[in-house]
Amino acid sequence: MISFDLKEKVAIVTGASSGLGKQFAKALSEQGASVAILARRLDKLKELANSIEESGGTCFPVECDVTDEDSIRKAVSSIKEKFGQIDILVNNAGVCEFSAGIHDHTTKQWDKVLDTDLKAVFLMTREVSHTMMEQKYGKIINIASVGGIQAGPSQIGYFAAKGGVINLTKAMAAELAPYNVTVNAIGPGVFETEMTDGMLEAEGSLILKNRSAMKRFGKEGELNGALIYFASDACTYTTAQTIFIDGGMTAML
Repeated sequence: MISFDLKEKVAIVTGASSGLGKQFAKALSEQGASVAILARRLDKLKELANSIEESGGTCFPVECDVTDEDSIRKAVSSIKEKFGQIDILVNNAGVCEFSAGIHDHTTKQWDKVLDTDLKAVFLMTREVSHTMMEQKYGKIINIASVGGIQAGPSQIGYFAAKGGVINLTKAMAAELAPYNVTVNAIGPGVFETEMTDGMLEAEGSLILKNRSAMKRFGKEGELNGALIYFASDACTYTTAQTIFIDGGMTAML
């Protein structure tokens, strides 16, 4: 029998203070998981934790900078101490830096995006994988992007990082498969979130909307089906995969 039930599972979501991370934390909690939420903005995490617990869930807010190894170690240690296990990791934290072109894209911008969007996926997974390997069980979900296989001007660091996430997902899946740990990725198209607020009516965004087969942007909740599948015991023989949830954007020339 296929089960999407996450009761008695413990999940970590990075970048959970807003946007997709906030949505993912709520979705996992609604399926029964205890959720540890990580971000730098502890006040925002506490607001989300209160909301989840008022709805009957269990949520543990942990201040963490995913670009800092020591911060990650402390966060993961506190989660393991509280719950005794870690079953699901959602590597969601991400940023995007814009520039007029490659000659205007600074090294500081490049490092910020690569450290947050790619290096942090490696660091978080490396730390959490110790527990998952001991348990002989784990579900890791990385948040990639359609920008991992398609690119364009003005966001060179972001496209490089998300392309790296897709291949890193494959490499980590190969390494962790012997321990019954699956590693998959979700590649969103353009979604209505706090990060994109005020940007979606810009000319460039409207071009992207028209490149989608469905001629619209993604809405809240439309990534949750893939998230819950990858996080649950319905997903037992799927690993190293990236599913693009983009309204058909990747189908269009």
